[in-house]
Amino acid sequence: MNQQKIKDLVDEALALNESLFLINLSISENNKIQVTVDGDNGVPLSECIRISRNVEHNLDREEEDFSLEVTTPDISHPLKEKRQYIKNINRILKVKTTEEELEGTLAEADNEKIVLHWKAREPKPIGKGKVTVNKSATLMYKEIKEAKVKIVF
Repeated sequence: MNQQKIKDLVDEALALNESLFLINLSISENNKIQVTVDGDNGVPLSECIRISRNVEHNLDREEEDFSLEVTTPDISHPLKEKRQYIKNINRILKVKTTEEELEGTLAEADNEKIVLHWKAREPKPIGKGKVTVNKSATLMYKEIKEAKVKIVF
């Protein structure tokens, strides 16, 4: 199976809807093609079907047998693309860096960094007890080992 040909077919389908972007493309040894796409405003099922058809109709099953699966990212999987961070502004993220783990609301995201905000309880500077303080962290993408959206019910 030619991975570049399949990527070109996926890119061709994605070009028809610029809010969609490729997260992952993999082909197993037994020709199982898995395509994961995401969108700035989510991905309707009709778009997954359209992308699947574009790939499937341009490959010849007589030449090589294959299975094809076009999906959206599972919420339990880490964010991979910068556009996923931008899409998730105002959501709570759990972020692991090489030095620490942070959990906070994603306030900003651009092509270089993200900004998290959260509240923490700290001892009062004078006297007994604790006080709630607002905290913030700016993280460059290269510092982030893993970031996941936290599901809040």
